[in-house]
Amino acid sequence: MASLSSASVSLVRTPNHLPCFRSNHGKVQSLNRYSKTKTTHLSINSSLRMCSIAASDWPLSTSMYELSSKKVWIWTENSQVMTAAVERGWDTFIFSSQNQGLANEWSKIALIDPLFIKEGEIFDNAGERVATIFQVSTPSELKKLHPEAHHVGNVVIDLLDWQVIPAENIVAEFQGSKTTVFAVSKSPAEAQLFLEALEHGLGGVVLKVEDVKAVLDLKEYFNRRNEVHNRLSLTKATITQVHAVGMGDRVCVDLCSLMRPGEGLLVGSFARGLFLVHSECLESSYIASRPFRVNAGPVHAYVATPGGKTSYLSELKAGKEVMVVDQTGKMRTAIVGRVKIETRPLILVEAKIDANDQTVYSILLQTAETVALVCPHEGNRTQKTVIPVTSLKVGDEVLLRLQGGARHTGIEIKEFIVEN
Repeated sequence: MASLSSASVSLVRTPNHLPCFRSNHGKVQSLNRYSKTKTTHLSINSSLRMCSIAASDWPLSTSMYELSSKKVWIWTENSQVMTAAVERGWDTFIFSSQNQGLANEWSKIALIDPLFIKEGEIFDNAGERVATIFQVSTPSELKKLHPEAHHVGNVVIDLLDWQVIPAENIVAEFQGSKTTVFAVSKSPAEAQLFLEALEHGLGGVVLKVEDVKAVLDLKEYFNRRNEVHNRLSLTKATITQVHAVGMGDRVCVDLCSLMRPGEGLLVGSFARGLFLVHSECLESSYIASRPFRVNAGPVHAYVATPGGKTSYLSELKAGKEVMVVDQTGKMRTAIVGRVKIETRPLILVEAKIDANDQTVYSILLQTAETVALVCPHEGNRTQKTVIPVTSLKVGDEVLLRLQGGARHTGIEIKEFIVEN
């Protein structure tokens, strides 16, 4: 390991760098490779048809934007775990000092950075100390861990008792420090806890497992969180029909996060086109704002979830994740805290991309002034615009997310499908 930064793995895929496995003759064979990069430490008025909202400066959670800089080291003796990790861009492995032979064997198979534990320290292949290990089981032991100590840039903590509060204390203590703090994690759930402590999380995790599924689950977690670095393509659509259809069971989705003006959930009757339904974050004369809520539509509707998947609104429940999207396509994940299903009057909204388009996109929503669709973003205007469904009329423009219509358990598939 030439330098400390070489143990850092970026989760941004680059097509010209592929995971390298060695053939039996020592030649390098290319598979899908993740690039290595140097990381750094850490008021709606119901009497109006169209409503303009001032852009908000509300701060958003930053933890989801920082995962690409988090480091993952693997501690295992299972060759299948090693293979799964390398294929997913994690090539730094920890071995006990007695396992030099295993490290040599694996180095013949794949390009890995082996690290060795000896007397409470971690050394690289050249014998250079790269990290110090601290086992913490009492508050007094935790107090010994501070940024001023000489830790050669990395600290690995093994929390033997409490986990959440000590991790939060460490994040607070080491904020602004150049020291990268790892936590030994025995499951993806533990790793997630450490990576999200006090919102910013620790600098990395040492995943100590013998199960391939743990690597796959942790990588899936990183992929979901790193979706926020992308921006969804939203399309302008023109309303072609609006009319009341009667009563139905509609779903209010209450999130564990606050939404700001311009944000909402992608919902639709067909997966091929999801409408951006605005949250209830706007003030009105008749009811207080509920910035955690989206009055999303009936139980049958699709809603966008992480990983490019969809779920039926009726399937949502506390603990599940959905994608929050704003007018520009910027997205983030949010956890569902509660789902309310109640019988309410519904209105059918249909739209097309252009007049000659034969494909119709539709959504049913509750007939209420607080339910609104988001309009296209025009240029660099600082005003964001929504239209309440009670004011919606033919010719109005709203935002759609176009995607494949065929789905199997929420996953997009390629097949012939007709939906009306």
